Amino acid sequence: MRSFFLLAICCLTLSAQAQKKKSTPPQTDRFAGLDTAFERVLKDQLAAGFAVAVVEKNKVIYAKGFGYRDYEKKLPVTANTLFAIGSCTKAFTSSLIGLLQKENKIALDKPVREYLPSLKFYNDDMNRLITVRDLMTHRTGLPRHDYSWYLFKTNSRDSLLQRIQYQEPSFGLRERYQYNNFMFLLQGMITEKITGKSWEENISTAIFQPLGMTRSNFSVNDMEKADDASLGYGIKKDSIIDKLDYYNINAMGPAGSINSSVNDMAKWLITWINGGKYEGKEIIPSNFINNAMSAQMVSGSGLPSKERPDVFAANYGFAWSLTSYKGHYRVEHGGNIDGFSASTSFFPTDSIGIVVLTNQNASSVTSTVRNLIADRLLNLPYFDWNKDVVDANKKSKEAAKAAEKTVSSNQQKNTKPSHALKAYEGVYTHPGYGKLEVVVQNDSLFVHIYQNDPAWLKHYHYDIFQPYNVEKTGKPDTSGSSPLRFQFFMNETGDINSLSLKLEPTLDALKFSRSPRTIKTNANDLQQYAGDYELGGAIVKVSVKNNTLFTLVPGQPEYEMSALGNDRFALKILSGYYVQFEIKDKEVTQLIFQQPNGNFAAKRKK
Repeated sequence: MRSFFLLAICCLTLSAQAQKKKSTPPQTDRFAGLDTAFERVLKDQLAAGFAVAVVEKNKVIYAKGFGYRDYEKKLPVTANTLFAIGSCTKAFTSSLIGLLQKENKIALDKPVREYLPSLKFYNDDMNRLITVRDLMTHRTGLPRHDYSWYLFKTNSRDSLLQRIQYQEPSFGLRERYQYNNFMFLLQGMITEKITGKSWEENISTAIFQPLGMTRSNFSVNDMEKADDASLGYGIKKDSIIDKLDYYNINAMGPAGSINSSVNDMAKWLITWINGGKYEGKEIIPSNFINNAMSAQMVSGSGLPSKERPDVFAANYGFAWSLTSYKGHYRVEHGGNIDGFSASTSFFPTDSIGIVVLTNQNASSVTSTVRNLIADRLLNLPYFDWNKDVVDANKKSKEAAKAAEKTVSSNQQKNTKPSHALKAYEGVYTHPGYGKLEVVVQNDSLFVHIYQNDPAWLKHYHYDIFQPYNVEKTGKPDTSGSSPLRFQFFMNETGDINSLSLKLEPTLDALKFSRSPRTIKTNANDLQQYAGDYELGGAIVKVSVKNNTLFTLVPGQPEYEMSALGNDRFALKILSGYYVQFEIKDKEVTQLIFQQPNGNFAAKRKK
């Protein structure tokens, strides 16, 4: 029944297209007035700039830039301007899998660990059952865990791979669609493992070079060196176009690091519209093309709304979102990374493709421009998509302000932290995310995460603190509040030993274990602690080796110690265990083992 229904739709569509051909206006008229509409989008949505290209069958029929790639210097956007395309990168990565599949070097329904033996998931069932196809369709059961790579930066793909085993699923395998960038990182790493070449080399050799995508590259470093490259922007205080720093996504590259122009991306769209061929040469296997733009996983309810009764269905193929747009089958993927947004889409039965790239953060410009063009080229009734977005944004802001008045804070007044701020200092670690360091500066707590600007931790209540970004001037930006809360915990001895952060909305807060902040020492300073100490008839030996202090308790391994200052040391491999040396008349007289089950004194032997 379903096959017949689809066949009937195809026949009707073909018939409708045949009728439309007779009434299609001359090609030169199809974009009449759109430039003016696009300038209005630029102004109304406070965008610095954007570029758009449209392809039909095997040629580019429109390509143009609007606004500025450098807003301060008023350098214009062109059809060759480079933008970060974010997650539009994913279709390139999955296409490499399609090429390896054609060469019988990979099977989509085999467990992924057959190709990446070093990969481990959260549990054994996931290790045994997750396939390559599951990675490609966001159905592994894992939620995004995006803060792991976005906040806790690393330049190593292997490091990111090792984190996956500590990332908890929120649903069962194939139970629900959950977008996950890590799973596209894994696809890129699979291609690296099979070919012996980097993901970047594979994309360049298999796709960029044969398509002549000569301006496209893979990193912000290359972006900065390129001519006609865009800077990224956001909107500050609802009205100010604000320059943002480039975000280095190299380690997570296969999920979103490509930078390209609309002229280059037009060639990519022509390839998909023509069944994987460009200028008569096969670039991507046609069988893979068909499967990639066919529903592999339901991504949402996809129900038509009262406002949009002719836009419905929400499915996902291989790195493409699939929907019915006003009676036309649309294949699309968006992309977002700091300062940039992108949309790559095509209508396979209409042989039309549209790419929109903008240097505006989390922007609606891409969908607005895409829809305005689609309506025009598909001969659909006019709808003011720009006004629709502007009105929706206005209503959203009004609703948010109204909500602020009705939502009461859960903050408890007149509370204070349980410890002096110095006690919260330390390095906090979660194996599935990374490390952060809490330090005291000018009587306030700050958190530092590798390669990120520090954040001020303002006391909220009890042992809970709220983060605020620190501006380049050094002052905290308190204009907006973060939903994140740093909650600190103590062990049995009363020492702060962990903090929790709810970094993944679908899971419980994550626990970061604390290692005390240590200080550098040298052998001469440590020598004063060396010697024998009597503990209940046993002799505890303290010695110095290679600028490090060690303690040896009979019947136990030798423990390395880290200096905390004030004659206090932490046992490195035992969390919550410390040694406090007592000094009288400049002489060490005894040590005290501070443990969860009590304190134990050992007098120094003369």
